[in-house]
Amino acid sequence: MQNRKVIVYIAASLDGYIAKPNDDLSFLSIVEKQGEDYGYHQFTENIDTIIQGRKTYEWVMKQVPEYPHFHKQTYIITRTKRESIGNVHFYTDDIKALIANIKSQAGKDIFVDGGAEIVHLLLQNKLIDEIILSIIPVLLGEGLRLFQDNIGEQTLQLVDSKHFDTGLVQVHYRLIKTD
Repeated sequence: MQNRKVIVYIAASLDGYIAKPNDDLSFLSIVEKQGEDYGYHQFTENIDTIIQGRKTYEWVMKQVPEYPHFHKQTYIITRTKRESIGNVHFYTDDIKALIANIKSQAGKDIFVDGGAEIVHLLLQNKLIDEIILSIIPVLLGEGLRLFQDNIGEQTLQLVDSKHFDTGLVQVHYRLIKTD
């Protein structure tokens, strides 16, 4: 069986914000370029499960008529029980148990698709295997920080780095497990 990895794939400003105040993502347009997806399509070919926070899920659903990952098993981490909608499951139990259960099954990698609270929770519990971070060439100065306090020290190993003519730099790290 393949060793399934929990991978955060996300974009942030150079100063570490994933959104401006009021969930404003307009700064991402700085690096929009026709025909360039910064490896996103290739990345999603290697995943079959999504982990996402409720706030991020609700933000996405306000933007689109249909959930973009509807064909993949998706777990929305929430405190409020709700019925599943197709492959979208609203999960209220222990995050460690969820990750262990998913990893115990055959399948592809697991995509952590935001938001900051879920990334924080997974880092606190040392459940993230890799981080692919696209750094947008802008300093926002305020907003929603990707990495919050109290995650404990965690060592990373560089897997790859790429730069693009838009100024975007993408770094891919593997978290070194010390437990």
